Amino acid sequence: MKNILVIFREENDHVAGLLMTAHLFISLSVFMFIAAVTPGPNNMLLTASGAQLGFRRTLALMAGIMLGMQTVLYLSAFGVAAILLIYPKLHTAMKIAGSLYLLWLAKKLATAPYQELNEPQVSKAVTWYQGALLQFINPKAWLMGLGAVGSYSLSGDAYMLSVGVMSIVMVSVNLVAGLIWIGFGAFIGLFLRSRNAWFTFNIVMGLLTAACVPLIWLE
Repeated sequence: MKNILVIFREENDHVAGLLMTAHLFISLSVFMFIAAVTPGPNNMLLTASGAQLGFRRTLALMAGIMLGMQTVLYLSAFGVAAILLIYPKLHTAMKIAGSLYLLWLAKKLATAPYQELNEPQVSKAVTWYQGALLQFINPKAWLMGLGAVGSYSLSGDAYMLSVGVMSIVMVSVNLVAGLIWIGFGAFIGLFLRSRNAWFTFNIVMGLLTAACVPLIWLE
């Protein structure tokens, strides 16, 4: 009878652990999706590219952004991002570099030359590797990585497994959020048939991208 009670308790503990893991997984998914889908530098770039180049030709930029986000997550998981917490000046330098880069991207978006949307030529768009490199100086990306690792990683032997789960969740939410914003941009592109509409849209997207700079310093 005593052995049966011990087995029953062990099974209950196992079920409770699974339920806790499920709760953490749901919470992690919600956290990452909100972080990925809310307006920010990445989504502004995807929207502008979707409007200017179309849905398919923006997928490379989205892949670059996702690659950069994955790299930031693993750097956070293996302690490299902790340097930012130990050396605040380095964090400030990163914010300055990120602000300057975003302002450069904002200028690039706002001054993009007009072209017919059905033209096969590719304009001077933000490339996939520029999208990837942006994540290294994007405080939102680091906060997302650090927040996930700090709040949802498991201890001991389960640590690597939990990091793998975070990686899969991040890929999934970034894919969904990216497709949403690219689709939104492609829909807007249907109305950019005149020079005035084109330049107005580009200026607005440039201003919205520049508006992300103050948000960096509020985080």
